[in-house]
Amino acid sequence: MQIDFYGLHFDASRVTVYLWTPWRASALEHRLFNEVKQLPGVHLETAPDEMRIQISDEKAFNQAMQNMSRLLKGWQEEATGAGKERRAYRWLFEGDTDEHGYDHANEVACLWIYLRAGIDHGDLEADEPGEWVDMNGFGLRLWPVGR
Repeated sequence: MQIDFYGLHFDASRVTVYLWTPWRASALEHRLFNEVKQLPGVHLETAPDEMRIQISDEKAFNQAMQNMSRLLKGWQEEATGAGKERRAYRWLFEGDTDEHGYDHANEVACLWIYLRAGIDHGDLEADEPGEWVDMNGFGLRLWPVGR
């Protein structure tokens, strides 16, 4: 399927959305996961220490991106209404592979996408938030085509 991630285009056989260690994940990570979980045509898998959603339909992925984007924009606006805090977010891409197409854990190399949240309680005139928090409980995995 063709993935459009904010203007970056990828070919992927499927996308897996993860919620790792749900008992430690933040409320924002749970909210993002639930936005995807409610979509029709997605497959939910649970394990003792993580939950996964498998998306193999392009329309379902586009709807998931739209829902997550809307939720993150709302999360940003919650802070601007109070006037004392500023919030921002960034998507981080990560991947590693050897010459045979496998990663450091000897699994098929994939592209991982993580979320980083920026929170600033102080100088709102600065360009970037003062504190960045990696959302380690939530992530997306783009699987390569043909594997």
